[in-house]
Amino acid sequence: MSEGRSNAGSASAPTVLRMILGRRLQERRQGAGVSLDDAARALRVTPLTIRRLEKAEVTLKPLYVEKLLETYGADRQERDEFVAFAERANEPGWWHTYRDVLPTWFSAYVSLETGAKTLRTYEPHYATGLLQTREYARHVLSGGFPNDSDEDLERRVNLRLRRQVLLERSDAPTLWVVMEEAVLHRVVGGPEVMREQIERLLEASELAHVSVDVVPFTAGAHVGVCAPFTYFRFAEPELPDVVYTEVLSGAMYLDQRSDVVAHLEAHNRMSLLTSDAQSRALLNRMRKEYS
Repeated sequence: MSEGRSNAGSASAPTVLRMILGRRLQERRQGAGVSLDDAARALRVTPLTIRRLEKAEVTLKPLYVEKLLETYGADRQERDEFVAFAERANEPGWWHTYRDVLPTWFSAYVSLETGAKTLRTYEPHYATGLLQTREYARHVLSGGFPNDSDEDLERRVNLRLRRQVLLERSDAPTLWVVMEEAVLHRVVGGPEVMREQIERLLEASELAHVSVDVVPFTAGAHVGVCAPFTYFRFAEPELPDVVYTEVLSGAMYLDQRSDVVAHLEAHNRMSLLTSDAQSRALLNRMRKEYS
């Protein structure tokens, strides 16, 4: 592992770091001509465990990493570098302190979001979480978690707002939001809350790294009339693009090329159904309606 590649993920989230490490371990194994079966015998585990390690589906124990690198013929310096990388990848992310109100299936999302270079979202129901105001977020979350205590609800709101800090980083990711006009008509929290939320969307759309496209009702039926999804792309070349999509009781993370391409093409097609000028005009009109 060269110094440049080691530093490439230094600011990334733990799950992203594990993905990088898994890919590099796979590259190192294949480069050494070691089969999955041989690697499994070295750790006294099954070949499936090695595959899961390489796909970052399980925690990469430093002892496992060192033993694998030894099996692949790595020298001491390289083994030490990989082990240090594994230890950093296993450190909890900042969101760990919110684990009591963070659904297990959403924890990976926050990690991917924190480590991504590009985020593309499709939102048919609500303003995207990264651009929600506090009051709008509170009403959205109270509807989604109706049995929460006031304390838990406030923690969920704080978690959502804490996620938004990534847009203020010097290396902030590019955020491209495509949302349905229906989002602007769904009255969340009342007219004042909606007006503030629309103002927030307008302000964000002026940032160089943020785009907000609103697909108007007049666009009719289109390819994206489906569940919300987020597409992630990373700076690290060894990482695949990932798509996240939600269902009522959980979520799916897709990295098969065909699935990712289908969602990327849908996002591209939907963005052509409007323009920056049309989107801003629609946002301004709806802001006036809520005034």
